[in-house]
Amino acid sequence: MSDATTPAMISVQNLGRSYPTPAGEVPALRGVTFDIPVGSFAALAGRSGSGKTTLLNCIGALDLPTSGRVQIGGDEITTLSEAERTRLRRTRISFIFQTFGLLPMLSAAENVGLPLRLERRTTAERQSRVRHLLELVGLSDHADQRPAELSGGQQQRVAIARALANTPQLLIADEPTGQLDAENGEAILDLLRTIVRTEGTTALISTHDPRVQAGADVTLRLADGVLQNGRGLV
Repeated sequence: MSDATTPAMISVQNLGRSYPTPAGEVPALRGVTFDIPVGSFAALAGRSGSGKTTLLNCIGALDLPTSGRVQIGGDEITTLSEAERTRLRRTRISFIFQTFGLLPMLSAAENVGLPLRLERRTTAERQSRVRHLLELVGLSDHADQRPAELSGGQQQRVAIARALANTPQLLIADEPTGQLDAENGEAILDLLRTIVRTEGTTALISTHDPRVQAGADVTLRLADGVLQNGRGLV
């Protein structure tokens, strides 16, 4: 049920996604419908193969659904052209993955500033934003270090800072603590919660960790491509 006073950042309506196989179409998502409020820390739970990554890819405009629709901040994204989806991903949606995806030849600061270079921000704008983000993720003293000189937890913090460079409305994370130990994983999750509060970002995080689900504003559960239940939805 929607609350008119709480706008939805993510609105998914009757979403379906199937993939062709020699034996016929195999559904990965079936009739998924939900809304997630602006400014939420949302968890997406489900076993491997339940459709979590497919759902994240459809919401993040990396994949197109077979049926249904997705709206981000009230704007329909499933009818956009490829160029429009690319622009959406560069300006309004950012991604964090298990693999950190940092460029090894660049320093932490240069990795964080890369999206700003692509947007042709001025040097002063880039430097100011990079300093703020490295401070936010607790890596001000590691700005000049390259990924190989950083721990796994520190690399994920750099990846988070880079994802925030262009002030996205929506942050999508697919098992962001999957390669980290328990202590570093918990620290990264605390950081993501802080970012939701301080940066005004909505976060949707795919996870197996029950602690994440318990601490989320919104929890979605998928099984065999079907939404089982949801807590905290508008």
